Amino acid sequence: MKNLLLPTDFSENSWNAIKYAINFFGDEICNFYLLHINRFDNFTTDNSHFIAEEDTINDVHTLTGKLELRKVLKRITKQFTANNKHKFYTISDYGFFIESIRNHVEEKKIDCIVMGTKGASGLRKVIVGSNTGSVITKVKCTILAVPELANFSGIKEIAFPTDFSLTYDISILEPITEILEKHPSSLRILHISKNGVNLNREQNRNRDLLEDYFAHFSHSFHYLTNKKVEDAIQCFVESRNTDMICMVAKNLNYFQQILFHSKVEQISYNTETPFLVLHE
Repeated sequence: MKNLLLPTDFSENSWNAIKYAINFFGDEICNFYLLHINRFDNFTTDNSHFIAEEDTINDVHTLTGKLELRKVLKRITKQFTANNKHKFYTISDYGFFIESIRNHVEEKKIDCIVMGTKGASGLRKVIVGSNTGSVITKVKCTILAVPELANFSGIKEIAFPTDFSLTYDISILEPITEILEKHPSSLRILHISKNGVNLNREQNRNRDLLEDYFAHFSHSFHYLTNKKVEDAIQCFVESRNTDMICMVAKNLNYFQQILFHSKVEQISYNTETPFLVLHE
């Protein structure tokens, strides 16, 4: 059984993430926790750090969050055929966003957080500075970031960018093997070099380790040379109609090249491709 956390702000963007999650985990026994968080900063005054009294916050929850969550449940019931493998629970919370997410991940033993991303100017720009970006970098839980244009139509190919520097326990890749087991898909392990330098001894050893780990699944290795990692991945994903991109959050140096550039440059990243981020 999987426990999935679906934070929602009741936008169409978050609704799309909910739809994707229900379809993606359609054949699995799941508990879906729909979570709405009223942030503390919504209850502060303009000129002070005063926070409204708890009774006032609870009233707001009753009138807004809980009511809207019921509407989401009705929408799910109306749009999806009843699935006895799926159970839905609603949670209306208040507090600091990341702290609340962390608490529910621990209390509900969450296996994966599914959140939406919004925007059309690139995955990096979409995620950085958003709630999704904060969760990716600050909450140690697998997260599936679903772009607002993403539409689940099965998983046939997964891209796994790596620099072959395994600074993590390889068991962290288990969510990828689970997807490969449940979906008739192939894994494309992608290495991008900025200057075409050959792999060193450690990288070759780690490549062999990945080869062994995914030996029972359809997989292949791909090597590209490009000064911009994100451009290379974009071209690869778009040319092959890749259905999902997977990365390990702990590999921050490589990860940041894609999501956390300091330069304000436009990256027309494929906004229809979900992004699975793995944490230890």
